[in-house]
Amino acid sequence: MIDWMLAPVLLGTFWLAWSNGANDNFKGVATLYGSGVLSFRAALAWATVATVSGSLVSVWLAQGLVLTFSGSGLIPAGTLNGAMLAAVGIGAGTTVWLATRIGMPTSTTHALTGALVGAALVANAQGIQWAALGNKFAQPLLLSPLLAIGLTLLLYPALSLARRQLGIQATNCLCLGEARTLYAGASTAMLSTTMPKLATGDLTGCAERYEGRFVGVQAQTAANALHVLSAGSVCFARAVNDTPKIAALLLGASALGSSTQSAWVIVLIALAMAAGGLLQSGRVAETLSRRITDLGHGQGLTANLVTAGLVLGASHLGLPVSTTHVATGAIFGIGAVNGKRDWRTIGRILLTWVSTLPLGLALGAGLYWLGSA
Repeated sequence: MIDWMLAPVLLGTFWLAWSNGANDNFKGVATLYGSGVLSFRAALAWATVATVSGSLVSVWLAQGLVLTFSGSGLIPAGTLNGAMLAAVGIGAGTTVWLATRIGMPTSTTHALTGALVGAALVANAQGIQWAALGNKFAQPLLLSPLLAIGLTLLLYPALSLARRQLGIQATNCLCLGEARTLYAGASTAMLSTTMPKLATGDLTGCAERYEGRFVGVQAQTAANALHVLSAGSVCFARAVNDTPKIAALLLGASALGSSTQSAWVIVLIALAMAAGGLLQSGRVAETLSRRITDLGHGQGLTANLVTAGLVLGASHLGLPVSTTHVATGAIFGIGAVNGKRDWRTIGRILLTWVSTLPLGLALGAGLYWLGSA
């Protein structure tokens, strides 16, 4: 049975799950929306299904992350208590929610790490294992976006070469739109008419298309299918990596009494993540999908393959990488390849990343100080 005297821990856990879903759920399908493969609603629905599936599977695939974020090896075992874990959950959840409100993708892993260290500083600063913090947390978090950028820079030209070798060509489209013109008639009233307008365009004006066939299927159809599957794999991988981090708050508070109960907690966390994504992901979706760089089908597919591979591999190894950093790093890599990037948006995202950990630390420390007092 769950000890309902631990209600603040439960509140912190599900608040963090909600905020995580609002900020993270759409990241995997941002390339689908940005390249025009799916509408916003369809992409969000696919993200929700894949996220819930990943959360449920995380019970078996990512046990190492549960131990990592329950404070094991980072702070003394006797330091953990309900007030600390409640402060960590509420502080990290609030940090992520604030970033979501301004439409900036941020790292739940950074927010959790900051809040955990902040609460631990108030409880027992001398007991923090700084070496473990650097090896288990800082190194994977710092290296993962750089690795994502590098892999994208390598993989995209390789996939483009393979596409050309298969005889599949990327083509621009002919855009048909309306141009409204005004003219003065016999009276003083202004009359208007609508004339058709033709213009060639690239990815900024219309979607890139692929001509040719691949294993007997139209190349564009195959590209779309692979893109959708890769986006689902990113959402799945993200949930596998993030759900155990959130569930670790309850494990650390000894709130899980049986395997059945543990499964129910995972289900509730998955539902909270799904609800947060369905109701509050719109602003982050616009930032990732449309404001960093223009995305074509092949570019979006490449970014998703890099993100899913890195996040799933890190989850299996128990490494707390940030899906935000990996996914955004891969999109940064695409911007470097195609030469189309919005430095203003990139600068705002980097500023959000830099401020996430100290803000989480401050909130975790302050909330634990209030709770323990």
